[in-house]
Order: sequence, then C-alpha cells, then structure tokens
Amino acid sequence: VVIDTPGQIEAFSMSASGQVITESLACSFPTVIVYVIDTVRAENPNTFMSNMLYALSIMYKTKLPLVCAFNKTDILSHDFAVNWMKDYTQFEDALATDKSYLSTLSRSMSLVLQEFYENINACGVSAITGVGYDTLLNAVTKGAKEYTEVFLPDIKQRIEVNQAKKVAFESENL
Repeated sequence: VVIDTPGQIEAFSMSASGQVITESLACSFPTVIVYVIDTVRAENPNTFMSNMLYALSIMYKTKLPLVCAFNKTDILSHDFAVNWMKDYTQFEDALATDKSYLSTLSRSMSLVLQEFYENINACGVSAITGVGYDTLLNAVTKGAKEYTEVFLPDIKQRIEVNQAKKVAFESENL
C-alpha cells in the first residue's frame, strides 16, 4: 500500500488524523515512511538542514522506519547530500560563505544530527529516468525488515501498556 501526501508530509505526520492513520496502518502492515526531498532545492545547505530536521521529527513522531529519497537526480546528483551527511566538514564548507544566523544554526544542528545521519537510509531517484528506483525499493525493503525486527515489537509493547492503563483506569472508576 502506498499513500502519497505530496507536499503535505509535515502537516500529515504532525496532525492528529495523520497520526491515527499512520498508527492504524503500522498496527496492520509493515510500514515505512519515505520522505521525498527535492534534491535541487536541498543544494542550499540551509534548505538541506531544514529537510533533515523535518525527516528527523517525522521519524520520531511516527516511530517508524524512514527512508530519505532525494528526487530529481536526473537534474542534480544527490551525492553532495550523502557527502554532507557523512562528513561534517563538507557541509561546513558549503556554509562557509553564508554568515547568517540561519547558517550558524545549520552548523550546530549538523553536529547534533550526526547519529541520525549514521542510521538514516538515504537514496537518490529520478522519476523521469527511473535511475535509482531499484535502490529505493531496496531501501523500502530494508525499512520493512527493520519494521518487523525493531519497530513492531515496540508497537506491540506500546499497545500492551495502553491496554493495561485502560484496564487500570476502568477498574479505578467503577
């Protein structure tokens, strides 16, 4: 099942209805979030950082595996983004000419996100040429395996805790 919320992932994942839909799916199916990033726009280091913060917040909010898919790689390779995630100094060099408050914040956030970068599943894909589509499918398959091994046990545990709280609440209020 593929659910596409183009341009709305941030609103969808942060809304109550989005959370209900996501949690309902995650209780029934292996669920992987694919966060699509506009590679051309992410060439700007501050925009890149904004996307990474969105991705991180979505991953923590949904508590589900996440794939960052850099699209439009037929226009611009996503290699710079992968390099920025792997090597802080390359990201810092990209920000070197920008002396704004935002670039200072991006530098600081990049250091904070190093652990996130180490564990993130990222790939590049072009809808026009199809290049990278196999890599995207492999990333989603890897995410589905991660869902089964890591996230599903956590989901089941949260369900059990919530059911126990409900039973305790009902017992206290009878």
